[in-house]
Amino acid sequence: MSGLRRRAWVAHCSVGLLAGWASGLAAAADAPVLLVVGDSLSAEYGLKAGDGWVALLQKRLNDQKKPYRVVNASISGDTTAGGRSRLPAALRTHKPAIVVIELGGNDALRGLPLSSTRDNLQAMVKVAQAAGAKVLLAGMQVPPNYGSAYGKDFADLFEQVAKPARAAVVPFLLKGVADRADAMDWFQPDRIHPLAKAHPLMLDNVWQALKPLL
Repeated sequence: MSGLRRRAWVAHCSVGLLAGWASGLAAAADAPVLLVVGDSLSAEYGLKAGDGWVALLQKRLNDQKKPYRVVNASISGDTTAGGRSRLPAALRTHKPAIVVIELGGNDALRGLPLSSTRDNLQAMVKVAQAAGAKVLLAGMQVPPNYGSAYGKDFADLFEQVAKPARAAVVPFLLKGVADRADAMDWFQPDRIHPLAKAHPLMLDNVWQALKPLL
């Protein structure tokens, strides 16, 4: 092959590669968005980037060739009131097909009234559904020292919000982690945030409820 033909061939291949790369980017941008609005359990608090269940969710979607683009809008320390206030802007920006709401744990830690947690979650589900998104609520439970009555009422809250709205629900995001005999071996020193090894289990809990929505 002459030098001129070789340069032309290389140029042709380069254009093809660039076109394929641009096409891949466009396809990713056009993929339906799965928006996660959560707190530190979803924001990779204390973890290396990519070790949290939300990042693992994107990998599983890719591996199973489900064309969704995950947007993680989680903020450590956030409450349902915080999520309620910022969700409308996130809906306008990302136009998600699915919204996963993982909030409520910090409400309990701060002793906020269950009625306000319920109202905020109901409002978030309503506004997300009005924007055309399917909704999944990730439920939480509190330690026994909060009292059996409060613990039951808090755990039941998520199902009570989800059922009338026909939203999907994960009863307990930390099932298989916080309720195991060696639970403390699965948490960071603060005993609140799970270690990286717990996040695949958290993803499995979410996946069971999420898969029918995909």
